[in-house]
Amino acid sequence: MIKKIFIKTYGCQMNEYDSDQISNLMGKMDSYQSTDQVEDADLVVLNTCSIREKAEDKVYGQLGRLRELKNKKPSMKIAVGGCVASQEGENIIKRAPYVDLVFGPQTLHKIPSLLKENERVGSAQIDISFPAIEKFDQLPQAKSNGPSSYVSIMEGCSKYCSFCVVPYTRGEEVSRPAEDIIEEILRLTQQGVIELNLLGQNVNAYRYKDKKGFEYDFAELINLISEIDEINRIRFTTSHPNEMNDTLIECFQNNHKLANFIHLPIQSGSDRILSAMKRNYLYLEYKQIIKKLKAASPNILISSDFIVGFPGETDQDHQQTIKAIKEIDFDYSYSFLYSARPGTPASYLKDSTNEEIKKNRLQEIQNLINEQGKNHTHALMNSEQRVLIDEKVDEITFKGKTDNNRIVEIKTKQDILNQMVKVKVTKTTNRRISGELI
Repeated sequence: MIKKIFIKTYGCQMNEYDSDQISNLMGKMDSYQSTDQVEDADLVVLNTCSIREKAEDKVYGQLGRLRELKNKKPSMKIAVGGCVASQEGENIIKRAPYVDLVFGPQTLHKIPSLLKENERVGSAQIDISFPAIEKFDQLPQAKSNGPSSYVSIMEGCSKYCSFCVVPYTRGEEVSRPAEDIIEEILRLTQQGVIELNLLGQNVNAYRYKDKKGFEYDFAELINLISEIDEINRIRFTTSHPNEMNDTLIECFQNNHKLANFIHLPIQSGSDRILSAMKRNYLYLEYKQIIKKLKAASPNILISSDFIVGFPGETDQDHQQTIKAIKEIDFDYSYSFLYSARPGTPASYLKDSTNEEIKKNRLQEIQNLINEQGKNHTHALMNSEQRVLIDEKVDEITFKGKTDNNRIVEIKTKQDILNQMVKVKVTKTTNRRISGELI
């Protein structure tokens, strides 16, 4: 009998990567086939994220709906993984005793053994430990279904920003051995991958010393990966300003395989709020990093993250953020209202700002950055762009993405699917552009 697995993924690209790994793992170990119909599943996995507001409530709400399915199909197994699993632990079983497995981001490789133990003893199994990078040694070989692939190069975070729960749910920063990363990439190139997106909570904090004593920082790793002929473009996310050193900035000038784009979260333009957030940099220091990046690569575009309504944020703080957005000229962002995460230092801060004021501030920030993003798109008119073609719409229409994440539509009789091509931009509309094959 063929068993089926349904995976619902919440949150970041790290979780998307982990969900792919879970699917590959269960396919190889227990012959599970993926399904997009939850009612058909023998195993349902919720791969959770604890960053956004009321994350736990959303998970428990989903579990409530799954309970009805399990009542109709008692053989169905329910697993909760990811950051909410790490954060809640045994509370999940107390509130939803019909859940069979609870696992953390670092223990997803143990799902098969946890399932077997659950079946053997008939009770819920929990493992939310932090066994460093053990999971990468236990997972099956990387698989990709297209020309682009994620590769996780490190896990965890050691920055302990006052608002963030990640260090408590994913553990501290641990880097994968460079040789293991290269081996995974080489396997991916054999499957047709030509673009990589290197992942980590603070991806540019990567540090690894090999057996010969050579120490790799993130810039060294990027340059090493770029020596693989089949790799045409390298992206990375998410980076931290405190790890944006000069050698990494030089990569944007000297390494032409690196995408001419960076996501570099600032969170606020106010030094007072940055201090309360424990970001450990001033706005002027962040601005200096951007100045160096633009000197190294004049056409680089920068996106960012903004937390709006952090406890104690005044209108003056907000206006300093608006000023920063204009000065840096950000290209789109992930911006959202602050929500207290359980157990973080910021969750104990008093907040007297009216919710309507926060929403207005968020709207102002989003409107401003969206307008700047549109201007950047229109500025691409008549330029030449590097585009990875990953979709064939019809016999002569293809779609792909530029370095700066614009979706490009091209009409050509040539078969350019899964290829990196040069395109001259002939039309721009907000985030989408059209072009001619060069």
